[in-house]
Amino acid sequence: MESKRQQKFARVIQKDLGEIFQREGSNLLPNTMITVTKVRATSDLSIARIYLSFFNTTDNLASLKAIKSHTAEIRYNLGKRIKDQVRGVPQLEFFVDDTNEYVDRMDKIFTRIHKDEEPEA
Repeated sequence: MESKRQQKFARVIQKDLGEIFQREGSNLLPNTMITVTKVRATSDLSIARIYLSFFNTTDNLASLKAIKSHTAEIRYNLGKRIKDQVRGVPQLEFFVDDTNEYVDRMDKIFTRIHKDEEPEA
């Protein structure tokens, strides 16, 4: 369970990273929209785990790899934005948020189950 402090810290990071990706995302990944879906902070606030969702791309892992290669630059830009709000800028760890894919897969399974249960007229 995250503390109120961790949740507040995560919200600040999510908001600012979202703005960074909105402004500079086209430089990192052309023609791809990057959304920060969730941020989790460790209890000492030294590490932030950022979950990203990519739109208009076919390979999420390649997009994630491109983002990871720019981690230092992203962290620097984040530090400029949050320097007055936090003591130290956390290390950033990026992950793909595959929640949408999971929901789509479950919907297909439930549709198939529902279709199999319908009695034939």
